[in-house]
Amino acid sequence: MSETRQPPKHAPQSHYPVEGNELLIGGIPASRLAARVGQTPFYAYDRSVLGRRVQELRTALPQALSLHYAMKANPMPALVGHMAGLVDGLDVASGRELRVALDSGMNPQHISFAGPGKSEVELTQAVATGVLLNVESFREARELARIGERSGWTPRVAVRVNPDFELKSSGMKMGGGPKQFGVDAEQVPALLAEIGQLGLGFEGFHLYAGSQNLKAESIVEAQQKSFELALRLAADAPRAVTTLNLGGGFGIPYFPGETPLQLAPIGDNLATILDRAATALPGAEIVIELGRYLVGEAGVYVCRVVDKKVSRGHTYLVVDGGLHHHLAASGNFGQVIRKNYPVAIATRMDSTATEQASVVGPLCTPLDLLGERMELATAEPGDLVAVFQSGAYGYTASPRDFLSQPQPVEVLV
Repeated sequence: MSETRQPPKHAPQSHYPVEGNELLIGGIPASRLAARVGQTPFYAYDRSVLGRRVQELRTALPQALSLHYAMKANPMPALVGHMAGLVDGLDVASGRELRVALDSGMNPQHISFAGPGKSEVELTQAVATGVLLNVESFREARELARIGERSGWTPRVAVRVNPDFELKSSGMKMGGGPKQFGVDAEQVPALLAEIGQLGLGFEGFHLYAGSQNLKAESIVEAQQKSFELALRLAADAPRAVTTLNLGGGFGIPYFPGETPLQLAPIGDNLATILDRAATALPGAEIVIELGRYLVGEAGVYVCRVVDKKVSRGHTYLVVDGGLHHHLAASGNFGQVIRKNYPVAIATRMDSTATEQASVVGPLCTPLDLLGERMELATAEPGDLVAVFQSGAYGYTASPRDFLSQPQPVEVLV
């Protein structure tokens, strides 16, 4: 006797209201927004959700803490321009992101540049604009000294440290053990000595232990260890530490059983760290750097059902989008076992008629799957499908030219 397969569930969404049977994004019914955009598929980012998330953080975390947006999560220029008015600084990971950050109007003094393998051109860009460079190798420090000598501009630098611990329970470990990111903690004293000899403008440290973590206690532990490590390393610094970036790691719920991150314990811990820093690192700016947590839940990917077919008893909704636009939702961006993102029929939100269906795209591969055996409102060709939690690592993290399909667009509403 065959076992009945239960449809997988997903993390619920609560950021978007419903009116007249339709999902509202930025206060606009999904079908009207699609008409306004002029096509499907598209990504829509909701200003009100972005604003609420920043306000939640401002309320829960110490006022003296600086909040930076890590643009790698979503570098859409209009979104970055909006975020620049909400946060205290921007963090970039490429020369192209740096140009977008500068266009946003953010003061270069509050922009930092991280990432391994920065090219000579990118390093020169960063020195010319006066942003803070997170040095990730001895080679970078020496190249910056050459650039400074040629130009007469003093490079602003912080050392990105690969700590001797990792962020427990994180979706992606960015520190601890051998890593391509930063300089191993035990090698940092030698690098600090060289930075002093080279005459670089040393300002502080950057530590980033991991990402996508939903356990407050793990984030608290990583922040405590990062602070203690920074204090030890500061003893070897060529001058006083004026900035300490403790990274981020804050996660958002995507999948069954996941619950939102509790901010209160993190806020209490950071308040303690800031109190200690006032004495141990007087005058230093303490920074946390968040990407996904700020923008992930503010984005919705919208596509249209173009066909509906039944194959051996199972219903498929074939849409005009797919993994080429949203690699993460397809399960092919870091998932070991595929799980469904939150998905809904955006034009039938109040419908009581449901069916078990899979949402698939137009590509000639079984990997083109946006929702597997989900309980969804009964849909027909022409209906709109919404994929939630799509504000981070969506558009720019996807192979948009795969099979030469049409491109999606992005809008901020």
